[in-house]
Amino acid sequence: YVLLYKPTGYVTTYKDPEGRRTVYDLLSGVPSFVGTVGRLDEDSSGLLLLSNDTQLAERLTNPAFHIPKTYLVKCATRLDDDALARLRSGVELSDGPTRPAKVERLRDAPTKSFLEITLTEGRNRQVRRMMEAVGSKVLKLVRIRFGTLEIGPLASGAWRYLTPDEVRQLQTLAAPRRSPTPN
Repeated sequence: YVLLYKPTGYVTTYKDPEGRRTVYDLLSGVPSFVGTVGRLDEDSSGLLLLSNDTQLAERLTNPAFHIPKTYLVKCATRLDDDALARLRSGVELSDGPTRPAKVERLRDAPTKSFLEITLTEGRNRQVRRMMEAVGSKVLKLVRIRFGTLEIGPLASGAWRYLTPDEVRQLQTLAAPRRSPTPN
């Protein structure tokens, strides 16, 4: 179980046919193969989990488990309260409506908004597409939390192993939920 602070400019694939840098270029010293648990696009940075525990990885990325992922977003425009309300309630994308998101305005500059957004699904380029749906674009996107994990003080491009307690917390978060038994 490896937590990597993925910098921009790296792709989350093992080998890239276009010859771009991959996150595996940053993992020297990890003795066995670990697969990425979800993805971050080349222009995004932040917390990327890697593991060889395929069962846990499947649960953490399966939308049915509603695992929260939190991002810091620098928007290309200043978003009004109506745009934030639309993001909070869910916006229509080409592949259907998004689930409601937790959206907090961190601050505004004269022409830009800075947000913290928490999603419980993981569609391709979802935050970027959500911003476009409300008339803006993402200038910077950093994932700071994945489930119970936080990026913390880790430097960009650095990695660390998860602690046993962090692994247990993820396993608990992604444990299959039992349906109540009928009476």
